Order: sequence, then structure tokens, then C-alpha cells
Amino acid sequence: MQLPARTAGKILLDEVALDRTLSRVAHEIIERNADLDHVALVGIHTRGVPLAQRLRRLVEERSGEEVALGTVDITFYRDDVQVRGGEAPLHAQPLVRSTQLDFPLAGRTCILVDDVLYTGRTIRAAIDALFDYGRPARVQLAVLVDRGHRELPIRPDYVGKNLPTSREERIQVQLLEVDEVDRVLLVPSAEETADG
Repeated sequence: MQLPARTAGKILLDEVALDRTLSRVAHEIIERNADLDHVALVGIHTRGVPLAQRLRRLVEERSGEEVALGTVDITFYRDDVQVRGGEAPLHAQPLVRSTQLDFPLAGRTCILVDDVLYTGRTIRAAIDALFDYGRPARVQLAVLVDRGHRELPIRPDYVGKNLPTSREERIQVQLLEVDEVDRVLLVPSAEETADG
């Protein structure tokens, strides 16, 4: 059992603000996609998965239609992962999770869902992973937080909050399903290489 995360930074969004933000994003998804039968929310592991599940529930509550739900693991699509060969690992080995896309991608609008958009590398990896399973009609991007500092030409279609940061800061999203608390923190820290 994981203990509740302690506050290690400034709270930018509390539980109520996070719920309100996701509600707005769900409304935008409904407004921009006339045919929800052809929409799939695809959560990027780790925190994109519970966010996609919450958005699916909110879209269904507001529209009466249940959209498809999937998950994608990008571990082996990242450009910064080094997997060991026959010798002892020099770097921490990646944790591989399952990809579940139990629906055909052809003709669908796949909305990738992630917690924080940073350099864009996570999203590039997720698009690569998605296309290994099929060719959707469109790919959209929904993020809870856009913190800036893009290195790739990636732009989200749905943004919960734009929270500009310096490279010496990071955004830490904590979700009930993973961290036993709902909030978004601004944490002073050296740049993380795994941020997407």
C-alpha cells in the first residue's frame, strides 16, 4: 500500500479545481466531436490512464454516450530508454505496462490523454506506439497541464491548465488512483529527463 503523498511544493490545483478542470475538458471533447461513437480515449501510462477513465465517465454523464477506452505503454518507444543486453544494467530498467486497445483504430478519433505536456517527447512516443496498432482517422491530445518548453512541434487539442514553468521547476500531478490524493503541485527541482 502506498502512503499518501506529502506536499513538497506549492499546490496549483486542489481536488475541487482538478475536478472542475476535467469537467471542462470533457465538455470540450463532446463539443468538438459530433460522433462520439467513433471516439476513443487512450490513456498514456501512468497518470494518463486514470485521467482517461475519469474523462470517459464525465463524457458519458454529460452526453449519454460511452466512448471507447484504451491504454498505451510507451516504454520502448521513448528516445531516452536504454535497455540492458547481456551485461549488468548501467541505468535503471524501465517498468513495462500493458497496452490495451480492444477496438479497431481505423476510422476513429483517438484522443491521447496525459497528465503533463512538457517537451513533447512522450506524446511523440505515444503516437508511434498507437500507429503500431493501426491507423486512426485522427489523433488528438488532451493534457491536464501544459507547462511549456516544447522541443517538438506538438500542440494539445484540449488543455486543462496552462502553467508556465522554468526548467528548474516541475509539475507534479498526484491522482487518487495512484497517489491517494488529487492535486497538482509546482515543485522546485532540477530538470527531469523523463517528463514528456
